[in-house]
Amino acid sequence: MKWSEVRNLYPNQFVKLKVLSSQIKNKQEFVEDMAVITPVSDQLATKELLKSKGDELIFHTANESIVLEIRQDVGLRRFDYLEN
Repeated sequence: MKWSEVRNLYPNQFVKLKVLSSQIKNKQEFVEDMAVITPVSDQLATKELLKSKGDELIFHTANESIVLEIRQDVGLRRFDYLEN
């Protein structure tokens, strides 16, 4: 399903989606095809986002397109210093 179809079916609300296809360009992921899992109430949107895994996401249909910024994970290193 295309995002324009989702926006028409679920106007002005959050939806939980499964990404079926996307393209990555310049550190951005452009979602092209998706499956709607369920509409999500405004009150539960954050909770559902935290529970979503892998290719699932929560997005509001007020957005004209789904473009995700790709950020590289920054790990923290721990150094143990021995006293001499």
